Amino acid sequence: MPRPRFFVDLPLAAGEVVRLPADIAHHAARVLRLRHGAPIVIFNGSGGEYAATLLLEGADALAKAEDFDAVERESPLALTLVQALVAADKLDWIVEKAVELGVARVLVAPMQRSVVHLDDARAARRLQHWRDVARAACCQSGRNTVPAVDYCPSFAAALESVPADQARLLLLPSAACAIPIAFPGRRAALVIGPEGGLDDVEVRQAELSGFIAAQLGPRILRTETAGIAALSALQALDGDLAGADR
Repeated sequence: MPRPRFFVDLPLAAGEVVRLPADIAHHAARVLRLRHGAPIVIFNGSGGEYAATLLLEGADALAKAEDFDAVERESPLALTLVQALVAADKLDWIVEKAVELGVARVLVAPMQRSVVHLDDARAARRLQHWRDVARAACCQSGRNTVPAVDYCPSFAAALESVPADQARLLLLPSAACAIPIAFPGRRAALVIGPEGGLDDVEVRQAELSGFIAAQLGPRILRTETAGIAALSALQALDGDLAGADR
């Protein structure tokens, strides 16, 4: 049985005892019903993980870090998902599954046909929530490096945030070519439009930024399906789902 894993936003070192945040303490003791002395794993996102022992003190929970393991479970592909702002439940699911599939970064941006609109205060709250979702997905999937999740105030800002050394793919059902099997440097960014798709101005804007249109087959996928399907395809073709010999 795998040890339960917990993200701790604190410096960690073997032999140290750290106090777990209240929400994590509640999850460990009340949801998972772990007992005092239970073996767990803790990590802080900076790489590697620690075997640890859970120490319960009333409503509080602490973790005693023990052996450090430098293990990483990152994909050989550095994939950035540029995801249109969509409904909250859909976006939570997208972030969670993208992290499980090894995405390196998620950029969320409003697009012309987005049905959701956020002011600055709501955007800040949602961004913190998405980052919490990403951390929880790392706990579940075994990742020790938490991918970056950022919010861009516009589609143009999202395009500008894509590193220059990444291949640029624009997922469009009408594209003439299929998603490539491989790409230079094994680094790529994927743009996924909102529920109504990208409008013509955005497609042109992306193309002027170096994005190449590609499709995943003859069927039109929902926005919450397209990015996850593309990430899965790329990982299966040339990533860590392609086999240990790749």
